[in-house]
Amino acid sequence: MKKESSIKIFEQKQVRTHWNDEPEKWYFSIVDVIAVLTDSPNPRKYWSVLKTRLRKEGSELATNCSQLKMQSADGKFYNTDVADTEQLFRKRKNNT
Repeated sequence: MKKESSIKIFEQKQVRTHWNDEPEKWYFSIVDVIAVLTDSPNPRKYWSVLKTRLRKEGSELATNCSQLKMQSADGKFYNTDVADTEQLFRKRKNNT
């Protein structure tokens, strides 16, 4: 598998990734990260609800979320919400 589209394993779960040479950044499938962090039985639904809440709060993550074509379990490529390392670990700003 190429570096550009490798799969990382975290606690026996796959996280689809993509390397972009120009900004020299890794991009991670948000749904896959949610599956690892939450053990949700439906990480796509979890992300859909969370994304709606984040947009209502004015979060930049939901607004600036990119999409890349990533291979799914069925072998087909679909547009997938992705975040780079900075977006995944961004601290929430305090509105006080």
